[in-house]
Amino acid sequence: MYDRIINLIGIDAFNKIKNTKILLVGVGGVGSFAYEALIRSGFQNITIIDKDKVEITNLNRQLVATLDTINKAKVDIALDKALKINENIKIKAVEEFLDKNNINGLDKDFDYIIDACDTINTKLELIRFAESNNIKIISSMGVGNRVDASLIKISRLDKTNNDPLAKSLRKLVRENNLNSKIPVVCSEELPYKKGEVNSMITSPGIAGLLMVNYIINDIIKPC
Repeated sequence: MYDRIINLIGIDAFNKIKNTKILLVGVGGVGSFAYEALIRSGFQNITIIDKDKVEITNLNRQLVATLDTINKAKVDIALDKALKINENIKIKAVEEFLDKNNINGLDKDFDYIIDACDTINTKLELIRFAESNNIKIISSMGVGNRVDASLIKISRLDKTNNDPLAKSLRKLVRENNLNSKIPVVCSEELPYKKGEVNSMITSPGIAGLLMVNYIINDIIKPC
């Protein structure tokens, strides 16, 4: 099923992708797009963590959300979908909320962490965990309340603008003497509105795809 990828990048580069171990935290708006991109790009060792169940309000933007998955665990739906695409894929699905109390129970041998969660304290702990265990990480910043997905890009946490979430996380990271130069996906657009966070499919979708695109190119770049 991956013939077109192998023809494009070569078998050696594809095998690097295939053998890369990914931790994906959050399979909602951003995370569901990152997840499907991982599966269809040849990644075959993926751990997913998410405590949430599908809600009707997820239907407008999350790939795990359909009318027949309402009230079902997102990780269960994600696991089932992966096996329908590639029956040989190795997915570990963990239905729990990740925080400082349980994060150190994770495996330490991931190559990359994709932070697609919504909680700033979990984002901080993931950065700490990645730094402590020499794991590469890319984190999603605020893409809610944005409508122009063309303004979403890969940047660094210390270089973001117009992003209240990134500003708050950057402050916490520096207070904890952690690396503020980690790669992030962020928007240069000012939030379209203030208050409750809402979103369309385009911004979280593009953000998730860009995160996987970043990892793929980091893996296959010439040494």
